[in-house]
Amino acid sequence: MKGHSGSQKRFKITATGKVLHKATGRRHNFSAKSRRRKRALRKDRLVKGADMARVRLLVLHMR
Repeated sequence: MKGHSGSQKRFKITATGKVLHKATGRRHNFSAKSRRRKRALRKDRLVKGADMARVRLLVLHMR
């Protein structure tokens, strides 16, 4: 079974099997966001547990 190529570009799997994604809110309106908030948006986030199984199916062959 193939993985989803669009999803493989957007998600990263850690060594322990957790799935990471980029934070949303990084495209525009930076003047309205605080320095602290912009700094926090640089970091990758964990995919929520409810979506984890679905995302793992999409990125089957990564690792």
